[in-house]
Amino acid sequence: MFKALNMNKVALASRGVALTSNQMFDTLDDIRDDIATRLIQAGKDRRSPMHTPVVGTSDANLRVMVLREFDGEQWGLRFHTDARAPKCTAVREGGAVGVLFYDPGAKTQIRARGNGKALTQGAQVDAAWKQSSNYARRCYLAEGAPGRAADGPTSGLPQWAEGIQPDDAQVAPARENFAILTVELTSLDWLYLAHDGHRRARFRRDGAEWRGGFVIP
Repeated sequence: MFKALNMNKVALASRGVALTSNQMFDTLDDIRDDIATRLIQAGKDRRSPMHTPVVGTSDANLRVMVLREFDGEQWGLRFHTDARAPKCTAVREGGAVGVLFYDPGAKTQIRARGNGKALTQGAQVDAAWKQSSNYARRCYLAEGAPGRAADGPTSGLPQWAEGIQPDDAQVAPARENFAILTVELTSLDWLYLAHDGHRRARFRRDGAEWRGGFVIP
């Protein structure tokens, strides 16, 4: 069981303030705070090295995805995807998902595991669609599912949509292909690299609480 999050660190991360990379961590509370603040920042700041983690699903496929949001209260991640993508089939309702974050400047790696859901309907999906630009929505106009064979190099988009930012009416049909991938985190593995000795800790969710301990790097 841990203390409440350090809200000063959370506030800095929410404003996109760079986190220090030369700190050693002596308590599990410090490490838990570091994980949360880095993930909050990663979801808000596209310049964060952790903004584009590697996401793995149970079909042994890996891909780089953009982290759209980290919910520090629910310890959940949100990504956007095409509803026709194979990852949605692999995840289904509660499928296992692994996410690898790394910040080379901060020498910090976070490996996260959790239960995924691919959602196409509901208030959360509608809000995510509303927050997206038409340029981003355009991706979901592709005429085939991601990974489908093609006769040559192609974006998959209809020709009229190439190189433009469509208006609201033009991207409206793309909504049915839009999905969010949510991951409810169940375990975390944190590694900090340092010349005078690395530090590593693992955490596992126990109901509403997190329990963890130090391990040899």
